[in-house]
Amino acid sequence: MTANVGTIDRIFRAVLGLVLLWFAFFSGLPLADTPVWKYGAAIVGVVMLIVALVRVCPIYSIFGLKTCA
Repeated sequence: MTANVGTIDRIFRAVLGLVLLWFAFFSGLPLADTPVWKYGAAIVGVVMLIVALVRVCPIYSIFGLKTCA
């Protein structure tokens, strides 16, 4: 698959993924104690980090979007 995620998009996704993982496991907020929010944020965070690493977003591929040059 060809890369369709640009540098700024990768940085944003990596930061968002790390923030979501922090929220899920280390924030200590009451909302993060409910399993739906905790594991939902963790799953989305991991997906964001994977997309940032491999530079391929399946949703972008479906819609024909590309944020890299």
